[in-house]
Amino acid sequence: MDSAFNLARWFTRNQDDAKDLAQEAFLRAFNAFDRFEGEDGRVWLLTIVRNLYYTSVARKPQEQTAFDEEIHSTRESFDNPEVQLLRNADAQAVRQGIEGLPPEFREPLVLRELEGLSYKEIAAIMELPMGTVMSRLARARDHLRDALLAAAKGKSGQKEGQNAVSGK
Repeated sequence: MDSAFNLARWFTRNQDDAKDLAQEAFLRAFNAFDRFEGEDGRVWLLTIVRNLYYTSVARKPQEQTAFDEEIHSTRESFDNPEVQLLRNADAQAVRQGIEGLPPEFREPLVLRELEGLSYKEIAAIMELPMGTVMSRLARARDHLRDALLAAAKGKSGQKEGQNAVSGK
């Protein structure tokens, strides 16, 4: 159930819409349970979430919403405030990098890295050949790495500029 909601949240980029999408998926899965012939109910449910999302996108135009830190952040407590600040900054950079990926790359990356699904399961959910899934994952990782490196260079450039202004 958590995986269905997490996938829905990454699709919709809105917690309330994600709840609605996941609930609709649960209802459809429940109503169609007698027709379920697969081995993995998780893959089946995530496929329903995915299909419902793309069906809803085709029916109505979706407005882009900004990334909401409160929705996507995890609440962890650390003893050291500096460590917490660094971890939060790193996690935020990764989330923003994933958010910036095109949907065809973001979807398999979320399913693989955040939900822990196998290539075979992702291929079944996305209805793609496994080679295409592997290719998209490789490209998603490349794009994410490039975005994180660019963000890190931007931060180090800002620090150098600030040090030059302050005389350090």
